[in-house]
Amino acid sequence: DSVDWRVLRVLSEGSRIGMLELSRRAEVARGTAQAHVDRLVSNGVITSFAPHLDVRAMGYGVLAFTTIDIAQGRLGDVVAHLREIPEVLEAHATTGADDLLCRVVARSNDHLQEVLNRILEVQGINRTQTVIALSEQIPYRVTPLVDAAGGERKLRRVKG
Repeated sequence: DSVDWRVLRVLSEGSRIGMLELSRRAEVARGTAQAHVDRLVSNGVITSFAPHLDVRAMGYGVLAFTTIDIAQGRLGDVVAHLREIPEVLEAHATTGADDLLCRVVARSNDHLQEVLNRILEVQGINRTQTVIALSEQIPYRVTPLVDAAGGERKLRRVKG
């Protein structure tokens, strides 16, 4: 409902606020804000209140994306191996010529080579391809999506 969208909008701007401040910004009572947050958490919409970390500030100035082509039947082994490599931040199964798309960070290009070599240590990888990100043009964001979805719901309610 509209309260959910207001709560999500406020939290998407920065989740490090107390419930009282959240309720003030969302323009609802504190108990209402808490109930909506609890429901959004239990429904899996809100998955974490962890801080967003800047890996560059942590010394990992190289960001790369690696695609991995995996031999049939080896996906589980490869994913288990990737979980053991801290520099592999994400891995997504994909359609197309490759099976996985991984977000990888490193301290330097030399360190990236070490990370890529570690990725290749597992049996079942046929081929990899890596591209280095030069600059971030649009950072990870959800606020525009929350705004659009909230607006769509309002439009549907007015039209229906």
